[in-house]
Amino acid sequence: MAGLLNISLSGLNAAQAALNTTSHNIANATVAGYNRQQVVQSANTPMFSGVGFFGQGTQIDTVKRIYNQFLSAQVLAADSARAEYETYYNQIKQIDNLLGNTTSGLNTSLDSFFEGVQQVAADPSSIPSRQSMLSSSEALVNRFRALQTRFQEVRDGVESQISQTVDQVNSLARKVAELNQKIVIAQSSGTNVIPNDLLDARDTAVADLNKLIKVTTSTNGDGSFNVFIGSGQPLVMNSDVFTLSTKPSDSDPERLAIGVQLPSGGNVAIPESLLTGGSLGGLLRYRSESLDPAQNALGRLALGLVTRFNAQHSLGQDLAGNMGGAYFNTIRPTTQNLQNLVTGAPSTASVSATVTSVGALTTSDYLLSYDGTNYTLKRAGDGATLYTGTSMPGHSVTQTSGTSGATFSLTATAGATGMAEDYALSYDGTNYTIKSAASGKTLYTGGLPATIEGIRIELTGGTPAAGDSFSLKPGLEGLSFSGTMAAGDRVLIQPTRNAARDISLAINDTSMIAAGSPVRSVAATTNTGTGSLTQPTALSLAGLQGAGGAHLATPVTLRFDAANNQFVITGATPGTIPYTPASDSSGSTITLSSPNISFSISGRPANGDTFTIENNVGGTKDGRNANALYALSSAKDLLGGTATLGYAYSQMVSSVGTQTASAKLNQASQQVLYEQALAEQQNLSGVNLDEEAANLLRFQQAYQACARAIGIAGTLFDDILGIMR
Repeated sequence: MAGLLNISLSGLNAAQAALNTTSHNIANATVAGYNRQQVVQSANTPMFSGVGFFGQGTQIDTVKRIYNQFLSAQVLAADSARAEYETYYNQIKQIDNLLGNTTSGLNTSLDSFFEGVQQVAADPSSIPSRQSMLSSSEALVNRFRALQTRFQEVRDGVESQISQTVDQVNSLARKVAELNQKIVIAQSSGTNVIPNDLLDARDTAVADLNKLIKVTTSTNGDGSFNVFIGSGQPLVMNSDVFTLSTKPSDSDPERLAIGVQLPSGGNVAIPESLLTGGSLGGLLRYRSESLDPAQNALGRLALGLVTRFNAQHSLGQDLAGNMGGAYFNTIRPTTQNLQNLVTGAPSTASVSATVTSVGALTTSDYLLSYDGTNYTLKRAGDGATLYTGTSMPGHSVTQTSGTSGATFSLTATAGATGMAEDYALSYDGTNYTIKSAASGKTLYTGGLPATIEGIRIELTGGTPAAGDSFSLKPGLEGLSFSGTMAAGDRVLIQPTRNAARDISLAINDTSMIAAGSPVRSVAATTNTGTGSLTQPTALSLAGLQGAGGAHLATPVTLRFDAANNQFVITGATPGTIPYTPASDSSGSTITLSSPNISFSISGRPANGDTFTIENNVGGTKDGRNANALYALSSAKDLLGGTATLGYAYSQMVSSVGTQTASAKLNQASQQVLYEQALAEQQNLSGVNLDEEAANLLRFQQAYQACARAIGIAGTLFDDILGIMR
């Protein structure tokens, strides 16, 4: 009887354990991260008798989790990518909505601005037209500033979210470490003593951590987890936590960098490129791939507009007869001294950056460093080295033919137009000729120093020989640098980051709008030929005085010498201009170097015919410079000389829109992959209520059967006792 009773009792206990486990599964069916549990039982060691082995019932070996680490790893990987794309999309759609909105965008303000310029060009002396131009200019300035303010708000929000996310990572890392400790203690009770619910809690904490930043794990012999981020940077080792921290970046104090706190109290920065996955990876990628380029692209528009508009406006004449000067206040690229690598103190460098070509400007920020011998310029984003040399970057001169070794300096002047390009300089033994390296167009012929497009070119050493030629590069990615640096100094240069913030009008008086040209051409009344001279256009301030109406010190006269087929020039450089009526009568463009003006001659002048270029006194109805200002709306000055202001903005909007659409598509695709991986994992580990309900009935019947067997054993025992009585 004792054997039957013990066997039935073991079955009763096993059925009760199974019922408890099934009830536990049902109770946690909706708990995220819960893995279904199952009782594992085996037969007790049988007892030998003369006729064979008799079973001794069953025993509970353990309660196991239905868990597959490979399926769980797939869920973690898919969820981390999903969280990254979701965060990226939620962030970038803010600036997509901002830039693409017809009300908050820039296109409408740009169009209104140039419409105001066009009105002044049509009626230069009209005060209402001039006031309209100033009003539309102020509206454009305010729109740039409003967009910049919104960008800065978004940037501040990103930095705040990065800091908060790092705090959440640290909190979850501590939770994983605490659970590690509890699991190790629990499992020390025995080989098959598995703390399933603690393991689930730890997996849930790791999954939550994985939503913030992509993690990888490894299991130790005692059951604890090691958690790694990046390329293997430990975050949790057993019960030890390596706390993450945020601090201003060494390369840009206005952005947060993430590092690991050391036991000594120091901090080791983790390269941003290694922190991928999760919402933190999405924030970092959005900041570097979308926010920085978009904000810098907006600044590039503002800087390009101000540089080109000011350059052209300064070549005009206002209602009082004065040279125009700046229409917008000049925008300077932002420079900021960083920590000196030798002293550890802030750098003492004094560096300035000048825009030599708005067309060559990029959306990059730069790091300039000096080791005591060489200057090194790198992009702040990808760290690519752009220049290393013993002189400041931004200009270079290379001799392309000859061996004289002559040296030249290239200096950006206050009159830089932002249109400087690469030049080809040649010397014939008397004159220097400077041509555009791209088009081959002759820009200057004469002696040095000379100023071309605001770049002063000067011979600084050696003596060039006839036939020598040189390649001149006035800028590096549209910039030229100057100043002083000490060994170890580092400087952050942000050419365009704050340009939209810094844009402002330099004038508030309608009479100061320089709509007219400072010079005009007049044909002598005694001329007998059919030659004619177009109204001249000022190309730079060279040879034009800035004060009062007397822009030219003396009038420039051109007298035709028929015997030599040339114009003899008085009061300007060069002294003669070749002109052959038979071949040039359809029109020949002439450029003088001082004063630096351009005009065309056509027709068949007679010998002695004279033309005069003089100050445009009283030219209040002259709108030539206003027309030149309006022409900037269609000038392809930006993006390497391929885009107008409006098209450059459209390209900016299109780029952000493409990134937004791609992020949205990636998010949707990754969501599907995550759901598929989760479904596979849940098929194995999830709780199926129908299955558990069936198990309840099965284990209930087993329990009842075992109880019935116990009852039978009791009845048999009572029968035996009755026989004895």
